[in-house]
Amino acid sequence: MTHVTIAELRARLAAHAPRVADLSGRIQAAVAIVLAPGTDGGLDLLFIKRAEAHGDPWSGQMALPGGRREAADPDLLTTAVRETEEETGIVIPPESLLGALDDLAPSIPVLPPVAVRPFVFGLAAQPMVTPSAEVAACVWAPLAALPGATTETDVAVRGDVRTVPAFVFGEYVVWGMTHRIINNFMEIASF
Repeated sequence: MTHVTIAELRARLAAHAPRVADLSGRIQAAVAIVLAPGTDGGLDLLFIKRAEAHGDPWSGQMALPGGRREAADPDLLTTAVRETEEETGIVIPPESLLGALDDLAPSIPVLPPVAVRPFVFGLAAQPMVTPSAEVAACVWAPLAALPGATTETDVAVRGDVRTVPAFVFGEYVVWGMTHRIINNFMEIASF
């Protein structure tokens, strides 16, 4: 597979007009798709594995760095940058913003009423990652390998086993909203 460059992604995202959700009555959140050069000559994408936490509906799942907007955040871009630094220690420079994706909400009605805005960042080099207590692991996945990692797998959701679309690489399973966000990104990026 031909590797996509940061410049190509910036152009493709500039041509995309993100769908913005009606945020009234919803918890606002943002996540960061952090891309950096990998060892295969292409780009790697940073995933986190959330730490196990009682009461967290996404406890232990693979995710993108991010979280809820705080009152002090002037916008959702600030939320994505702040949460990424808090969770991974990565400081995202402003010039690394490549664009935004469509807002998404959980497709399972028992989850909190949240709307998530994904932002895409391209870094010049893979930074050192320092996971916070909220993060059990950080994993860089080759972007070019994700289409080949697409499958369906069984996951336990509140004691119920469901077959869901996912990316599976090694011991890690990316499914649910994170899977939907990455699929949306890959469609825009023309993977």
